[in-house]
Amino acid sequence: MLDGIKGFGVTFGTMFKKVVTEQYPEDFYPTAPRYHGRHQLNRHPDGLEKCVGCELCAWACPADAIYVEGGDNTEEERYSPGERYGAIYQINYLRCIGCGLCVEACPTRSLTMINFYELADDDRQNLIYTKEQLMAPLLPGMEQPPHPMRLGDDEQDYYVQGPAHAKDPDVGDQVEEQIK
Repeated sequence: MLDGIKGFGVTFGTMFKKVVTEQYPEDFYPTAPRYHGRHQLNRHPDGLEKCVGCELCAWACPADAIYVEGGDNTEEERYSPGERYGAIYQINYLRCIGCGLCVEACPTRSLTMINFYELADDDRQNLIYTKEQLMAPLLPGMEQPPHPMRLGDDEQDYYVQGPAHAKDPDVGDQVEEQIK
């Protein structure tokens, strides 16, 4: 009997509070800075893609939402610093569960998740994102691939030493000494 009266007390207590109505999508509230939303394929500072088409993200995905098909780079057409690049890259957001295992599996930190979360659509085909939709935008100073490597002579300059070390050989030597 006492529990029923307590229940009515909660009901009456909330009846007289002011109702909070969010005006979404007119008033767009940003998410927390570390929120993981839509995926993004990142680029190196010269514009080359970080994805090497290894397909580890597709293997790690428990929902089988990622499809990757690698292609071979040539000296005439270079999309990434390595031997291969992701020629076809698709993420099916109808299947994606947002677990982030694909991000953890990526050896080159090519795949990350950004803060964007509006992934609803009334057309199923629009929820299959292609490589062009997932690629990070070109920032000032970047060049649209394909183009030759600008930050070093081989992929070691990109992936092991990093772009800052490729420009300044003295910094690269200091890092090697710290590792030893």
